[in-house]
Parts: sequence; structure tokens; C-alpha cells
Amino acid sequence: MSDFHAIDALLASASSDQVPLPPAEERRWLREGLHLSRPQLAHALGVGASTVGGWESGREPSGEVREKYAYFLEGARTKLAASAAAEVSAGASGLEGAGRADDAGGEVLPVPEPCVLCGQPARHQVEGFPQHLDPAECGTTAPAPEPVRPHEPAPRKESRPPAPAAGQSRAAHGVKVVPVGRRAQAASDTPDLIGSTVAAALDEHAGDVEAATAALVKRAIPDAMALLDHTRKGGRYDVVAHPWLPDILRKQTARGADQIWEARPKWTRPQLPAGRHEVTALDINGAYLSALKTHLPLGQLEHSTGNHHDRRRAGVHLITPPAWDHDAYLPNPLGSRDEPGPLWVTEPTLRLLLRLSGPKYGLCEPPQIHESWTSGATESLLEKFRIALKDARDRAIAEDDEVTLEYVKAMYSKFVSTMGESNYNRELYRADWMHLIRSQAFVNLWWKAHRAYDEGLMVVRAMGTDELHVTGDWRAVFPEGRGVTEVKVKDVYTVGTEQGLAGPTET
Repeated sequence: MSDFHAIDALLASASSDQVPLPPAEERRWLREGLHLSRPQLAHALGVGASTVGGWESGREPSGEVREKYAYFLEGARTKLAASAAAEVSAGASGLEGAGRADDAGGEVLPVPEPCVLCGQPARHQVEGFPQHLDPAECGTTAPAPEPVRPHEPAPRKESRPPAPAAGQSRAAHGVKVVPVGRRAQAASDTPDLIGSTVAAALDEHAGDVEAATAALVKRAIPDAMALLDHTRKGGRYDVVAHPWLPDILRKQTARGADQIWEARPKWTRPQLPAGRHEVTALDINGAYLSALKTHLPLGQLEHSTGNHHDRRRAGVHLITPPAWDHDAYLPNPLGSRDEPGPLWVTEPTLRLLLRLSGPKYGLCEPPQIHESWTSGATESLLEKFRIALKDARDRAIAEDDEVTLEYVKAMYSKFVSTMGESNYNRELYRADWMHLIRSQAFVNLWWKAHRAYDEGLMVVRAMGTDELHVTGDWRAVFPEGRGVTEVKVKDVYTVGTEQGLAGPTET
């Protein structure tokens, strides 16, 4: 019976009522709202910085440290609310009429609408989302009705983890109230994290360029995440790092893939005109870097059905793609796919197909949308992050600084490739973002192919994200150089015979 007594004692000592904590995304927002780093908070709580990062990604503390953490979060919320209320009061006299931008950075609504966080009437909106600008007015701590989206189909009933409570759903989706006065820093106000890191690495390795470069590339992933955190300070929306994702975005086997089709092109023109042709293989610079500017879902994806596309949202969609009848001179926007029938595609691919089916181009029929997993979206979520990397890349090229150039390339390429199910990046798990950014790179390449064709060049090949083969005066169409808006020559070769070819062959 001693074993049972031990179990009884354990149950008696365990508390069933833990101190409640706000959602994981709000924990990070509260800390950053006070301009505190993870190491600062970790030191005060007696834990490691990675532990605090885990709590802000959804893991739950327990015991005495949970009580201390809850005490900090409640104090931070009170302090931020008091500060915001004071600034709102000071700026209230500056408001001049409905629909105009106010001193808080939002717009006054002519009629109050449900706040995207708490569902209660709000008088302002920020980037199209109704919000309480004063956190003291926002009832995110109490359950509130979920704002109703008109014309949105009911979710399909499936065996899924329970959805967040109504009062928490918007907060869990990453749309955050921004206290008045918090503003995104201008690029000129941000420290040069990349430059200082490169300088430190060169000092550490006594000026050895190869050793410094190897060390910087090795730390590219954590450094990219640190840069992302820094560029998101003061942003209107928080980054939801570890949302629940549907099964279609999870690998089917340990080494397999999920169900999302990225539309990677691997196209060669099937027939060339008679004669010999000089072909230039163009290299598209910074393909993934440019693709960081794409419509990304702000938070957890929500399910819907029906043949309808909401441009204010982004995610993945199950579609039946249209027939493509132009493969003789332009690659299929869907990439190299042999199997017919429905498939899951990303937002960039769907938007490309919808645009090409419109009256301006009329190249195909509209795709049929069967169901979608989407969330409210913005195209500027990673914009400051992208600009910081682009500026560093441009400076490195101008100064012939290969160390910084290789470091920056590793940062953005590894950032994209490891945000899915990867053991190398545990701070950000957004397989949906990974697919969307990759697909945007493919879409960007497709548009370059279309531009070449539209300007009278002959498109011979389109491969991956950064390879376009053309004949003709390509310099009249594309600027040459190493910048992200420029292209450089990868190869020049001749193909063809006097009778034409079934496909290009290098000679």
C-alpha cells in the first residue's frame, strides 16, 4: 500500500489551479512593449533566455517561476495601459472628424466596429483592422464574441485540436494592439547589427576572411532571427512564431514532404525556330530576398470552403487549376506538374492564376477554389527585415565586401529554408510562410519570363527561382548588375540547327 500512499501524497501536494497566463503572443508583446530583452527578463526570473523564448512560443512554466512570470506580465500590462492612456488623453484634442488619421497613428471610424482583439466596439482602425488604441479599453482578458465576417462559409467539421476561445482568438492570431506612441523605427534609426557582427567576427579571427566568413555563415540562422526581432520592434503586428497548423502543412513522413505545391518551374521551350540561336542564361539576383515581400498570414490559419478568394487574407488553397495552352512559348504558372486534378497551392500561385485569368491578360480560365486555410494578411510584415538585408547586401557589393555578402546571403536563404519543420530553427515554425515565400520567388521568375516574352525576347528556359534563358537583346529589357532589381549573365551558348530543334541543345 506504500505505493498508493505515495501517489496520494503526490496528488495532495499538486495544485489543480495554476496562475493564469495571457496567450503566448501577448507575453512577448508585453515584454517588448517595455523595451526589455529576453536575457533581462530571464535574469530577473532566474532562468535562461531560451526558456523565456519558449514561454513566448507557447510552452508553459510551472511552479514558483510561473507565479513570478505571471506577476511580471500583469505588472507590464498595467504599466503599458497607464502609459497608453496618458498619451491618448494628451492626443485626444488633436482629433478632427471621422475617417481622418489621428495622432495615435490610426483612423477614426465613423461608426464603431468590433475590435479584432476583443470583439467590443472600437472607434479606431489601424491598417484596416478595427482596434482599441488604448489597451485599458480592450477587453482581451475577458471572453468576447468573435467578430463576424460576412459571407464567410462555416468551417468544415474535422478532428482537429480545439480552436482558441472567442475572446482570445484574435490575439492568438497575432493581431496586436499597439500602445499610442509606439512607432516603427526608421531605417536610419536602427543600429547596424549586420556590420557590427561582421566587424566582431573579423576581429575574433584576426582578419582571416575565410575563417570569419565560415563562422558568420554558421551563425546565420540565430542572427537572422535576432535581426527579425529587432526590426519588428514597434511594428503594428506581432509575429506568431508557433501557431497550430493543419495536417496538410505537416510532413507525411520523417523525410517526406507535406501536401503544398510550390509551383517550381522547370521548363524548356519545346520547339525552337529554324536556325542557330545565341542564348543568354540570366541569373536573377536575391530571389528569396525579393520574395520576402509577399502576402503573409498574420496568425493561425482558419478553414473555409467555397469558390471565393478574399484578397485581405492569405494562406493555402485547394484548387483545380485551369488548362494552360501556352506552353510552346511560356512556362505554366503552376510549374512542372504531370498529374491532373486538384492540389494545394499557395497564395502567390493563386493570385498569379487569378490575375492571368483576368481581362488584362486572358491567358487562362480562373482556377476553381474548393477550400482554403487562411488568415488576415499583410504584405509588409517582413518589410523592415527585408530592407535591412537588402541595404547590407547593396553596401557589401559597393564596397567589394565578400564577407558581409556571403553572411547576408546565408541569413535570408537559411531563414526561408528553416522556418518549416527544421531542427536548425526552433524560434520560428511557420511552414506556411516558407511555402509562400518560395512560391513568391517562383512567381517573380514567371513574371520576368512574361516580361521578356512581352518585350520581344524568346524565352528558352525557366528554372527554379533564379534562372532565365533568353535570346535577343535582353539588356534592353533587364538592367545588368548585382543588385536585387538587376540580373547578371550566368552563361552564353548557342543552340539549334538550320532545320530547328525539338528542344535546345548546347553546342
